Amino acid sequence: MKVVAEELKKKILLEFWNMHRRFRSWSSCSHHIDIVNETGPLPFLRRFSYDDIKKATGGFSRIIARYSHGAVYKAQFQDGLVAIVKELREFLPGKEVFHSEVQVLGCLHHRHLVALLGFSTGPGRFLVFEYSENGSLKDHLNDPLKTPLTWRTRLQIAIGVAAALEYLQFFCEPPIHHVSVNSSNVLLDENFVAKISDVGLLCSTESHVSSARGCIDRESTDVIFQLGVLILELITGQSEKEGTDLVLWVQGTGFTHSVHKMVDPDLGSGYDSRELRRLLTVARFCTKTRGKPTCSVKQILRFLKAKMGKVHQSHHLTV
Repeated sequence: MKVVAEELKKKILLEFWNMHRRFRSWSSCSHHIDIVNETGPLPFLRRFSYDDIKKATGGFSRIIARYSHGAVYKAQFQDGLVAIVKELREFLPGKEVFHSEVQVLGCLHHRHLVALLGFSTGPGRFLVFEYSENGSLKDHLNDPLKTPLTWRTRLQIAIGVAAALEYLQFFCEPPIHHVSVNSSNVLLDENFVAKISDVGLLCSTESHVSSARGCIDRESTDVIFQLGVLILELITGQSEKEGTDLVLWVQGTGFTHSVHKMVDPDLGSGYDSRELRRLLTVARFCTKTRGKPTCSVKQILRFLKAKMGKVHQSHHLTV
């Protein structure tokens, strides 16, 4: 029976890979990743050379953003692939650890996570992600030249981010807790579908102990708090540093009297007052105590879906 099971397993993997090949074109400048996990080779990622990355980013001139570990670039490869390249300048662990963590990111598949397409290991280290046509949520909240996001779109962004966090914490084994949730790291695709872009890998340090799959540090306990701040940004259009002023406002005893003054002016009257109050309810719960949340991501998602007309159930989140 064991032999039969193994043969069946191999056939399923082979069929899955054949199906995958029909939907992905491969450039002559890349080749299959040769990492081996528990189920065999992981052929979903492309390995790019340093020259591939350099040419695609215009000699590292197409900078989209900078962050603590390097820069983020827009890239266009010779085969027509448009992507985001993220530099990992201060990623210190060795090649084997880097490969294992890249493998983990390559296995993550969710509608509200930016998909990893490939990587490069030398002389620098880079990750290649799918391109999000509409940039970051922060751009749309702060740039007066951008078309304002509708109320419905903002609700869908909140639900989408919560759904991605639920997937990482409850449907990945081991759970992934190290996630940075803020308006700069939430990207919007051509249909304004929200995708979290900063997951797991950068928790590694010189004294690396565990891989991104199980990495839990001080920042990871703040994910629910960060989600609450993000919701406040969606409501107000403000993007204060760490959301400190917004949190003080929503946790204040008289915040209900100033709600309509705090709503993003770009929305005008184009929002539902009941949905606004419900969204503020979630933000209050998320930001009530930093580092020790009073509710789980799963509860938050269920509440959002229910109160925004997605699921007709009653839940126990009240102000």
